[in-house]
Parts: sequence; C-alpha cells; structure tokens
Amino acid sequence: MRLVPLDWIILAASLIVCFLPSLFFARRAGRSTSEFFASGRSVPWWLAGLSMVATTFSSDTPNLVTDIVRRNGVAGNWVWWAFTLTGVATVFFYARLWRRSGVLTDLEFYEIRYSGRAAAAVRGFRAVYLGLFFNCMILATVNLAACKIAGILFGLPRWQTLIAVGLLNVAFAAHSGLWGVLVIDMIQFLVMMTAVIAAAVFAVRLPQVGGLEGLVEKVSGLQGPGGIHFLNLLPDFQNNMDMAVAVFIVPLAVQWWAVWYPGSEPGGGSYIAQRMLASKSEKDSLGAVLFFNVAHYVLRPWPWILVALASLIVYPQLSDIQAAFPLLDPRLLGHDIAYPAMLVFLPAGFIGLMVGGLIAATSSTVLTHLNWGASYLVHDFYRRFIRGDAPERHYVTAGRAATAGLFLAASGLVYLLDTAKDAFDLILQVGAGTGLLYLVRWFWWRVNAWAEIAAMTASFAVSVLLLILRRNGVPLPAHAGLLITVAFTTVCWMLTAYLGPQTDRGTLISFYRKVRPAGPGWAAIRTEAGIGETEKRGSGDSMPTALLGWMAGCSTIWSGLFTVGNFLYGRWAWGFGLLAWFALSGSVLVRCLNRMWMGGSAPGNRKL
Repeated sequence: MRLVPLDWIILAASLIVCFLPSLFFARRAGRSTSEFFASGRSVPWWLAGLSMVATTFSSDTPNLVTDIVRRNGVAGNWVWWAFTLTGVATVFFYARLWRRSGVLTDLEFYEIRYSGRAAAAVRGFRAVYLGLFFNCMILATVNLAACKIAGILFGLPRWQTLIAVGLLNVAFAAHSGLWGVLVIDMIQFLVMMTAVIAAAVFAVRLPQVGGLEGLVEKVSGLQGPGGIHFLNLLPDFQNNMDMAVAVFIVPLAVQWWAVWYPGSEPGGGSYIAQRMLASKSEKDSLGAVLFFNVAHYVLRPWPWILVALASLIVYPQLSDIQAAFPLLDPRLLGHDIAYPAMLVFLPAGFIGLMVGGLIAATSSTVLTHLNWGASYLVHDFYRRFIRGDAPERHYVTAGRAATAGLFLAASGLVYLLDTAKDAFDLILQVGAGTGLLYLVRWFWWRVNAWAEIAAMTASFAVSVLLLILRRNGVPLPAHAGLLITVAFTTVCWMLTAYLGPQTDRGTLISFYRKVRPAGPGWAAIRTEAGIGETEKRGSGDSMPTALLGWMAGCSTIWSGLFTVGNFLYGRWAWGFGLLAWFALSGSVLVRCLNRMWMGGSAPGNRKL
C-alpha cells in the first residue's frame, strides 16, 4: 500500500489532534502519584467511560473479531458477548463500592479488606503478576496486531513496527500520566470509530461483495467447518453442538463469572477499576461503566463483523491472502490477518484516516496498559515493599521508568505469539476459576487473603498442566480445559475460605463501615459490631433493585446489538421487534438507575 500526499496530510492531522492535547498535562501529572495514576480523582463519567471504550478498542480487536467470524461465524462472538453479564454486574453491584473504598489502585484494596502478612503478600504478588506478566501479555497481543497490520499494509518487519509504536506511546505515557491518557483516549475513540465505519462501508461496496444485499446472499451460501452458517447470531444447537457448547453455553453459564480477563473482570478491576477510582463521585463511577458497556457491545462490533464477512468472499482461504501478499512473513499468516488485508481496498484519503485510526487504536490500549501496569509496579510493589519514604516526585519518576521497561518486556513477547485468538484463549485459561471469588469478596466476610492465594495458585498450576498435556498431544478442547480449571480452582479457594486463617475482626468492621456492602453476607459482622438498621441502610443500596437493573441492562445491550444486526441483514420484522424490546428494557433500566439514586442520593453522590 502506498500513501499519497492526501493520506499523509490526514494521517498527520489525526496524530496531531490525538496527541497534542496530552502535552498540557505533564506538569499536573508530575505533582503526585494520585495525579499521575488517578487524575486527582476528578474525572467526569463521560470522560472515564470514553476512555474505557477506547482502551478496549485496540488494533488487535478487529483482528480478533475477524478471526472469530472466519472460524465460527458471527455467533462465535458469544465468547466475548457473554461478558455483558460481567460488565453490567459491575455497574449495579460494584462501581459504587469501588469508589467508596477510596484506594488509589485496585490492589490497594487487599490491605483494607484483609489483614496480616497474607494481605500484603497478595498485594505484592498481584502487583508483579498482573502489572508485569499479565500486562505484558496484553501489550504483546496488541503489538502483534500492529505488526501484522504494518506487515500487510507496508511490508514492515516486526522490529521496525515495535520501534515506531514504542517511541510514540512510551513518550506520551511517561510524560502526561493518566490525565493525558484519558484525553488521548477520548479523541482517539472518535478517530477510530470513523475509520472502522469507513472500512466497513468500502468493504461492503466492493464489486465482488455487492453491497449489503450481496453480502448477505453470498455469505449465506457459504459454510464453514462443521457446516457453520456464518451469518447466524446464535450457534446451531442441532447440527454442531460442540461449537454451541464452546462459544455459547460455556461462556453464558460459566465463563462470565469464573474468568478474570482485563476489561471484563468479575466485579471490575485493572484499568476499569482505575477509571472508577479516578471518577469524581460514585455516580460518575457508575455512569462511566454503564456508558462503557453500551458502547462496547452495541456501537462497536458490527463494523468489524461486516469487514470480516466481506473477507470471506474476497479471501475465502488463507492461501488467497498468502497469494495476494507474497512478501508477508508466513509466521504472521492467520485468519486474523484478513482484516488488514481488506484495508488495501480503501481509496486515497481514507487510507490515511485508517492508518491514523489504527495507530490511535493501538495507542489507546498501549497507553492505558503502560500507565496501569506502572501504577501496580510503583505504588503497590516498589512504594509498598521497597521504599515507602521518598517524595512524590521520586515515585512519579519511578512510574515513568517502569513505563519504558514494560514496553521493552512486552516487545520481546511479540515473537512468541502467533494469532490474537491464541493469546485470547491463553489469557482466559490462566485467569479461569478466580472470577467467582472476585464477585463474592465484597459481599461475604469469610473470603480471606489465603483464599485469594489459593485461587491464583490453583488456576495457574492447572493451566500449566493443561498446556503441557496439549503440547504432548492430548486432545483437550479449550472450553473443556476452562471447565476443569474453574472447578478445581473454585473448590480450592472455597475450602480455604472456611478452613484457612480468618481476617481480623477489626479489619472487617472497618471495611464494612467504609464500603457499606448490601446483602446478608455481612450479617455476622454487623451484629458483632453492633451496627443498627439505620447505619446498615446508610448506603441506600438495594439488592432487588440492583438485580432488576442488571437483568434490564443485559437485555437492553443484547437487544440493541441484535437490532442493529437484523437491520443490516435486511430482516426488518426481527429488527423492529427487537427495537421494541430494546425500548422496553431500556425504560426499566432507567427506572432502576433513578431508584438507586433516590434511595441513596445523600451518601451516593458524596465525593471522597
């Protein structure tokens, strides 16, 4: 692909618009770690929500969706659509609790919820485990996608792409802190959405595709492995039960609550928790997560899906991609590369916009993960366990150094990965079984630090064992391995919660008074502490209202997602029917939100 002068002008303009505003936040970010990692806890809901959406929209995301569609059809996306249950649960059950906790990072939570050396050990271990290992794995996945896109579009080798990505993002992440990241995210989201919508429009309008009608007609005549019908929104339960179990039943029945995955953590965590903690009030925290989930699942998927479906017509087999790009490194060839392969059909001007959008998509995620990972390594490990008496500027400098180190470590991992889907499956596997603990630890006093250690250890050990078995030729489907890991991990941490050392009563009482979780799980602590009904209800939280809001929120998001899909397919009756359901469930959702704030407006809106 060659960029004409118009493309270069548009590309340069998009980069200037995205990155220039962040330069103004350097002085503010350098004041303290609270400013560098949490924006002084003064972020409005719309900015925090836009940042969440932009962060989860990286250059690997359209590649991943394309990989899924080409292998398992549109219905294969249930492996991540199921996380709607997790995201909306965070809105109604956890967003306000996180904001009330007042911690700087979600790992600081461990030492206000648990007691003793075990609490400190969990915090320190997860700071390195998540901030370094897990974070570098995510960054490597993003950088791998960038390498594939640059290889297809410009023939660049991996090392050149990594240098370009590193120089741009490390400089801005180290310079401007979270405020700069948030502002960059906001602008980049607009650039990214414009670019991917343009890519979908031009992909569908290709002569060999023939518009939306031609796309639906031609793809309807195709069948994938196992007789998959690519357009189906639900898997084929009669003729392909194995796939239905893998991509629909297991994700909806188990995966959403059992698996820890960055951006979709049960109960919130990682950079989602970082944005909630940076919000200026509980109401802003809740609003940010709600906006994120609606945009994440309703607004974004279909432009990617349309390009993926069009790629089935243009490049039916991987060999067709290889033939079209003979200079491509064979090690990069996979179904995920079909997305950048479709971008070569963009006209002049839009190529520059698309390249700018892909750079923005990569940067929004890389910047967030660098800042988030550095916050763990500096605030939760270095400051907590190595040097806790230095001035604030020292920790800001350490954060900037950690930012650069994280990118270098992640760049090395790029050479060990092959496809976005492989990395996605690996991350799901390693995080399997821990999710339920992260859900119940807010609402059940018995969960202790040793249960967290047991869950992490069991999950990692089983994941390594299953990986060894697969490498030695044992045929074990990914969803079967997930279920095994979840079952073993859950048993381990539940036994530890009952039989292991208990959290100090004073710590439990202090945590309850600070966070005020609803429900019966803290009844024993409330009774022991002599907390009366008036104080018990002081948070204004209502579990029945939260449950109804959770169900209405999931219904609203899924009906909105499939309303768009059916209209694109030309299925007007289904589209209007789902639109009516969307309006009905949306009205219930709004009523639940209003009831929550009427019931607890005084403490709920109070800034910490």
